[in-house]
Amino acid sequence: MTKHVTRAALALLLAAPFAVHAQANKAIDFNPQMPFSDAVVAGKTLYVAGQQGPATSGPTKGKLDGLAIEEQTANTIAAIQRLVEKAGFKMSDLVNVTVYITDLNDVPRMNEVYKKLMPNPKPARATVKVAGLIGDAKIEISAIAVKQ
Repeated sequence: MTKHVTRAALALLLAAPFAVHAQANKAIDFNPQMPFSDAVVAGKTLYVAGQQGPATSGPTKGKLDGLAIEEQTANTIAAIQRLVEKAGFKMSDLVNVTVYITDLNDVPRMNEVYKKLMPNPKPARATVKVAGLIGDAKIEISAIAVKQ
């Protein structure tokens, strides 16, 4: 019996340096009715799912109808900022952003708003033209942030 205990203790001692501290991923704004989380924290990394920018007030609250690209962009970035801060990160922690846009003619006006609202240094970014977005949105943005 003592041999088995000694072997088990030795095995644990030898394996200890290779043990990885397991940390559960943390969903931010998970709605069990939906097939995804708005954001997930994994270690020091935050993954923000594609966000859109519906109206935030007035009779069209929650709707995209009639909103110009500038307003959709500002509202989308505000939605990302809300998730980033709720997860305990800062906008300056953003390292990568993917912009999905339905009309390349909207890119210059989207860029004007984006440049004003995103902190310097700007995160790496890809802009992708897509045939369409859910809800007839003009823009959707996903992001990745890493805590320093």
